[in-house]
Amino acid sequence: MKPIFGRGPSLQLRLFLAILLSASLMLADSRLGAFANIRYLLNSAVAPLQYAANLPREMLDVLRGQFSSHQRLLTENKALKRDLLVMKSNVLLLDQLQQENQRLRDLLGSPFVRDERKMIAEVMAVDSDPYSYQVMINKGRVDGVYEGQPVINDKGIVGQVSYVGAHNSRVLLLIDPTNAIPVQVVRNDIRVIATGGGRNHQILLEHVPSSTDIKKGDLLVSSGLGGRYPEGYPVARVTSFTFDNKRPFAQITAKTTVQFDRLRYLLLVWPTDRSKMKHQTAVAAESAPIAPAVTPVNAAAPVTLTTPAVNPIDSTVPTPRKVNNANE
Repeated sequence: MKPIFGRGPSLQLRLFLAILLSASLMLADSRLGAFANIRYLLNSAVAPLQYAANLPREMLDVLRGQFSSHQRLLTENKALKRDLLVMKSNVLLLDQLQQENQRLRDLLGSPFVRDERKMIAEVMAVDSDPYSYQVMINKGRVDGVYEGQPVINDKGIVGQVSYVGAHNSRVLLLIDPTNAIPVQVVRNDIRVIATGGGRNHQILLEHVPSSTDIKKGDLLVSSGLGGRYPEGYPVARVTSFTFDNKRPFAQITAKTTVQFDRLRYLLLVWPTDRSKMKHQTAVAAESAPIAPAVTPVNAAAPVTLTTPAVNPIDSTVPTPRKVNNANE
């Protein structure tokens, strides 16, 4: 007797087809970027929900500020006034040091100019993946954010933008194992590459010979190589330097200056556009006087410059040019 409902494919075949379809979709997305637009639209659609989830915290912050005591506000106001006075005095000295530094750099012909444009962004969410260190910020493509943009805070470099949505973006933190940054030691300007250690407040210096002059306590700052991160921002401080004679490289760990478990407000940095400076350098090079060509020793035989009373008109005769072309 034939059953009413025919049996479909077996469970093993269904599982194999599902795995094959999933692998094909992941390969197409990673290699071809076939679902980039779909992911962009879904991210834009989820953005209102993220803002709505962030709304209670903002409301609580507003209520806490409104119910603060009057005496506490007066105390904070006095303390802020004192701090402001100290900061103003420091700014006066800082302006003088900046002008002096700029004059010295002009003398050295250095193109390093610290006038980057910055924008404040707020952390909206933290990635829950234990093997990925990323955060979501409330600035996106409509604000001019781009992939690979450096992100800093008041302590140093935080990371770089890894994905840009319409109204929000993802920031790949410096401690992520897939992130790397060129740094240099402030004490002796040694340049190395630092990678994320996969832990809070830790980065690793890899492929560094054991004879390198790096000590515990050395401050590491961004070197500016590669053009991704601006130069001179604090990155980490060396905490340990160990090496084994059986290994060609030392094992160096450093503690980041940024506390990644307390991120709230960040700064998006637009590095200085040096196209104008390059154009000015090219114009200056073109306008510089050209040094007279040195006649080779071999071309010294048919010298005609020693002839006395040379007519200015006759001096334009291209005879020396012919001799030089023949020597070339």
